[in-house]
Amino acid sequence: MPLPNATTSHALLLATVNDLSTPCFLAPAIAGAARCVRERLVIVLFSRLFNTGRRPRSPLVGRPEKECQSRRNSFGSAHSDSSAGVSHTECWDDIQRLLTYAYVQATAVAQELDKDLSEDFGKDFEVVIRIEGDCIPVPLPQSVSSLRTAWSKPGDHVMDSETIPGSPTSPGSDPPTYPVVALGGTFDHLHAGHKILLSMACVIIGVTDDALLTKKDNREVLEGLPERMRGVRQFMELFKPSLVYDIVPIQDVYGPTGADPNIQALVVSKETASGGKAVDKYREEKGLPPSSRVEVEDAEALKQAKMSSTYIRQWIVSRQKREAGR
Repeated sequence: MPLPNATTSHALLLATVNDLSTPCFLAPAIAGAARCVRERLVIVLFSRLFNTGRRPRSPLVGRPEKECQSRRNSFGSAHSDSSAGVSHTECWDDIQRLLTYAYVQATAVAQELDKDLSEDFGKDFEVVIRIEGDCIPVPLPQSVSSLRTAWSKPGDHVMDSETIPGSPTSPGSDPPTYPVVALGGTFDHLHAGHKILLSMACVIIGVTDDALLTKKDNREVLEGLPERMRGVRQFMELFKPSLVYDIVPIQDVYGPTGADPNIQALVVSKETASGGKAVDKYREEKGLPPSSRVEVEDAEALKQAKMSSTYIRQWIVSRQKREAGR
């Protein structure tokens, strides 16, 4: 069946990602789904690149360009060769770029149509959206396979030579993953930018306490601490339920990173980079082991899509004023 009409409330979009290049082929499906779904769209990307424990070279490296292009343009033929996992730290920028691209497609359409992106992660889906030619590499649960399926045509496949995964590990490089990672933020009106940050990290998450947010613009529509912490936990447990999450209030610039010796890495954005430096200095003064720092970029695509809590609060206030004037 074709993509559903705008009477569909909840939809699930499934697709396979075979490499870490910008997934241009997803654009038509994501944009089309965002336009036809009224309340909630959940996008699930399958990839064997995120398997753990195996890191051989990419099967595309060293092959003739014609053969590589053929494999990249065919969903089915690539599955048997893409079973190798990649280092999450070495491919940090590539993975972030992939997530950003997917989120921006949906967010741009939602803003164009003045839609509120729901944060309800229930399971009451009405339709599953797939991409023509895509073969999901894992069995789907009955709750998903029994749904009505709508098919979308793929966009063009574009491969960036710099994003081929599986390059050899250089001596002294960061480990593929860290056992304990920390990050912090306000997480008000959990949006796509937050989800990219959370997806790239885990596991100790500090949520800024209400007392530190008194100077925020449009503070009257800022979510309370319990609601913000609940939103973070809901997303993280949906994203990776196998991990243990410690989600705590932040009442100073250091949070748990100022006392926990087990934290090996701190994930920061450009907005929180200065706080990361302060944490490094504080840990040194307290005799705590140093932690690595990894940064999530403020990508231009995120800025253009206006992915920020400030923008969302402005949007809520403007919408309230419009509705009050009717």
